[in-house]
Amino acid sequence: MAKYLIDANLPYYLSLWNTDDYIHLNDLDDSWTDEQVWDYAVENGLTIVKKDSDFSNRILLKDPPPKVIHIRFGNMKIKEFRERLISVWKDACEISETHKLVNVFIDRIEAIQ
Repeated sequence: MAKYLIDANLPYYLSLWNTDDYIHLNDLDDSWTDEQVWDYAVENGLTIVKKDSDFSNRILLKDPPPKVIHIRFGNMKIKEFRERLISVWKDACEISETHKLVNVFIDRIEAIQ
């Protein structure tokens, strides 16, 4: 059963997300509004993984579920993105279990309970 909902703007073919723990928005409906994505994550107990700040702002005003992992690397080549994400992903997931928002920066991880 999936734990994480990966946003359509994030790489679809990333080996890190090629397990049953992940579902990509492209596999559901990449035309959904933010509200539909949010509601789906709530109904299915999923943590939303996004690169956009819209859900980070929303989660600050609401209690989970859902939780949000906000990847804040900025623009970079896909190889660099993949390498950096792989190096911090386990920590980001562990932190998200106890925090409603996890911000993953290029040089650090910050979390808000």
